[in-house]
Amino acid sequence: MKNKLLTLLILFSIISTTISQENYIPADRITSTIDSSNVQEFVLIQEFNVNVPIDSVWNAYTTKKGWESWATALAEVNIKNGGLIRTNYNKNGKIGDSTTIVLHVKNYVPKKLITLQAELTTNFPEFMKEDEKDLYNLVYFESIKPSVTKVTSYGIGYKNNAKYKSLLKFFIKGNTMSYVNLITYLETGNPSVKY
Repeated sequence: MKNKLLTLLILFSIISTTISQENYIPADRITSTIDSSNVQEFVLIQEFNVNVPIDSVWNAYTTKKGWESWATALAEVNIKNGGLIRTNYNKNGKIGDSTTIVLHVKNYVPKKLITLQAELTTNFPEFMKEDEKDLYNLVYFESIKPSVTKVTSYGIGYKNNAKYKSLLKFFIKGNTMSYVNLITYLETGNPSVKY
């Protein structure tokens, strides 16, 4: 497991060093909080404001063009209750190969909420696979004003133990990099990292 996490951390480090200084969005725009009020589980709460209308943010999360502009090299997106978002970071790969990431759309309310659940592949630690059915990501979208949208992500189902505490540090770093890329793409038209 340590080797897998180390490999993922190295990948994120390489990506972070390729961030264009011209379009640099500071990571401190993303606030990360771990709520441990439930003794059994953690909730990872990450939130940020982006200076674009809600339609732009919604499209970034719910369209092929959106995902391929900030999140992954390849995407296949079917937003509906029971739909799928299938992605691949490898631009030379293809959707459906062994490196495809599959997110199930559990439910959604247009321009308000998306609930996602990932299929955990061999790249994830075994203890997470045991808890796969409990792990969700709820993403809320809120129009603060016509040109400002607040995004709040709730990662739920993480167990309150040492393994998850260590893993949450990794998720906070990785998610923060993704959100910085999203903000940069939406506010400048050019993501920090191009896949």
